[in-house]
Amino acid sequence: MRRVHLAARIARYVWAAPCTAVGLCLVAPAFLFGATARVVDGAIEIALSTFKSPNFLLGALPFNAITFGHVVLATSQTELDRLRAHEQAHVRQYERWGVFFFVAYPAASLWQLLRCRRPYIDNWFEVQAREGRSNEPREA
Repeated sequence: MRRVHLAARIARYVWAAPCTAVGLCLVAPAFLFGATARVVDGAIEIALSTFKSPNFLLGALPFNAITFGHVVLATSQTELDRLRAHEQAHVRQYERWGVFFFVAYPAASLWQLLRCRRPYIDNWFEVQAREGRSNEPREA
């Protein structure tokens, strides 16, 4: 039984790997400017700022945190701590959808926009993440 769980876990990482690779490529230059990284709950968390709160330049970003596969990028360690459960829900979504998440997420936003709703707030993936749910339960 343990092998089945290990195989399923490996499969989730492999399925999300292309998205994780995109995330790693996007954040690589940030390390030249002092970004820090650590692994938490199977995801690589990257804080752009070592300060408790984001600095002025980071305030220009349109997000406090964003997830690409198993890479979670946030403006500061404080934001990583505050948004960890939400971003981990997105990690689980990437594990289920794989590279198709790159199409499904914007499609869900477009669908909400076409219905005269809020494309971010009413996006099914965001609603799910705010509720602390993901598409499939996570094994320890």
